[in-house]
Amino acid sequence: MFDKILIANRGEIACRVIKSAQKMGIKTVAVYSDADRDALHVTLADEVVHIGASPSAESYLLADRIVQACIDTGAQAVHPGYGFLSENSSFCDALSNKGIAFIGPKTHAIETMGDKITSKILADESGVNVIPGYTGVLRDGGHAVEVAADIGYPVMLKASAGGGGKGMRVARNDDECRDGFERAANESRSSFGDDRLFMEKFIEEPRHIEIQLIADSHGNVVYLNERECSLQRRHQKVIEEAPSPFLDKATRKKMGEQAVALAKAVDYESAGTVEFIVDQKRNFYFLEMNTRLQVEHPVTELTTGTDLVELMIRVAAGEKLPVAQKDIGIKGWAIESRVYAEDPARNFLPSTGRLSYYRPPVEDARVRVDTGVYEGGEVSIFYDPMIAKLIVHGEDRDDAIARMRAALDQFVIRGVISNIPFLSALVAHPSFVSGDISTNTIAEVYPEGFNTADAVPDDPTTLVTVATAMLRNYRDRAALIEGQLQGQERRVPQNWVVILNGEHHPVSVVSADGGYDVSYEGKDYEIRSDWVLGQLLYSATINGRAVAVQVTRHNQTYRLSHDGHQVDIAIFTPREAELMKLMPVKEPPDTSRHLLAPMPGLLVSVAVKEGDEVKAGEELVVLEAMKMENTLRAERDGVVAKVFFTAGASIEVDELIMELE
Repeated sequence: MFDKILIANRGEIACRVIKSAQKMGIKTVAVYSDADRDALHVTLADEVVHIGASPSAESYLLADRIVQACIDTGAQAVHPGYGFLSENSSFCDALSNKGIAFIGPKTHAIETMGDKITSKILADESGVNVIPGYTGVLRDGGHAVEVAADIGYPVMLKASAGGGGKGMRVARNDDECRDGFERAANESRSSFGDDRLFMEKFIEEPRHIEIQLIADSHGNVVYLNERECSLQRRHQKVIEEAPSPFLDKATRKKMGEQAVALAKAVDYESAGTVEFIVDQKRNFYFLEMNTRLQVEHPVTELTTGTDLVELMIRVAAGEKLPVAQKDIGIKGWAIESRVYAEDPARNFLPSTGRLSYYRPPVEDARVRVDTGVYEGGEVSIFYDPMIAKLIVHGEDRDDAIARMRAALDQFVIRGVISNIPFLSALVAHPSFVSGDISTNTIAEVYPEGFNTADAVPDDPTTLVTVATAMLRNYRDRAALIEGQLQGQERRVPQNWVVILNGEHHPVSVVSADGGYDVSYEGKDYEIRSDWVLGQLLYSATINGRAVAVQVTRHNQTYRLSHDGHQVDIAIFTPREAELMKLMPVKEPPDTSRHLLAPMPGLLVSVAVKEGDEVKAGEELVVLEAMKMENTLRAERDGVVAKVFFTAGASIEVDELIMELE
């Protein structure tokens, strides 16, 4: 067994690998860039090595510096995590030349499976079901249109070296095909240094289901069941679960056996994942093989009782697998939610900054948080916006969903905007609860995007009663202090009006032992909590039912988040509420003339010049941040009056890029 390993990665996956290594008694070496000087993985490792500037192309993607770090620290092996150099065969060769083990598959498997075109051909030859398509390299947009005509729309343009949802575009006509080719090629070139694209038939209403493998160097290959990863946005996985609510035992066995056959065809070693597209009749087709550890591996670990990182390390050290196929069962149900620093209300644009408050739910046997951040740390513009992975394990799917909903309510993040309200809404949505999902679900459920301000619950009872109890708590404390100062008792009104989404909700509230009793719409609610003013999480019971509501208070207005709903609530006395109806409504300023940067990033391209006429929805610029290209479009018809930046410029958030007249 190795004495010391280096983790060629950052963030939550670097921390995850360090934990397994420490459990095994193996010392660890972390590498870091300028931006990650104070990162969590740096503090957890036994040794650290600085490898370059903040951009990944100047640090985490520099294989020679990481190899040198191994030599300097005496690390005998490298775990690459996912992304960066995890599927780079040249990196593997460079390590091998220095006698350093790569904790992953051999070069041949990486090259064969890492190339989406070659892997599809091999899969076909190995008896694995494949999607109809064109496995050659597309030359340009015109060639892509020709190939699409042969295959038939809709088609999927995909980066040959792609992964993580990058370098992928769906096209339903010639115009989308040409534009998609340019966008996918640019994204692939930026992310992988390889702009080769291929094309395949796009399966309507598909489910994304993958098989987890582990293989050793002695010819043993085991599949550890499947993961359902159908809830995706822009081809990026959002929520994953194991097992799939859609598969039956027979289909699971067929998929597993085909995945094993493919792995054996390339003499695969280590952990790997074979991804399939599954149609509504359970016909499944090979999508790709990821020759690395997957982001969503924890749901497999929780339902199989395995530590995939430990198995990868043991296999790389030459050990035989300690498990056989007959030993693999399914224990309960696990769900993972990817918590990102992104704003769901602004089309999921990345949100960067300092984590002024970071409180994940308490971890136990049923709740796990894999993270690479800490309170006071920075979410950088240079890397993926993932804050954490929240994983829960339940006795069955209903239990797992309930645990996930509760855990998301308890996950408090301030300083950057997170997608937690979006995740909460998804796991509570009837489509997910019933298991009737596909890779199109998010687009179908939220065709205009997810807006937390519109997510008012059908039954606002929880939010109304909690807000009332919080206000009464505040008023009681204020009255107590004021009474002490004035030497006489101050009374707090019993009747109030909660204003939610413009609607008035009369309530009454009285103090009770351990909390408050609230009357609302003819019903009584016993709210018991030890919450005090200033806490961002209101944990309570309502008639014995446990609830957790996140709260931000400003004067008499509360912003409450619970179960996927985020609403602003104002509370007044009945007289104040009547007067509020007479107050004029202030119209928001018209910002449609100004194109402001919604996030910091690199200005990739400017599609217009001063004097050009533009129509609403027309592309103005493309801004790249956190390895994703974001197209900014005109909100109204107009003429370009002034362009303040050219392509290649670095833009700060809210900077004025362009003016229209």
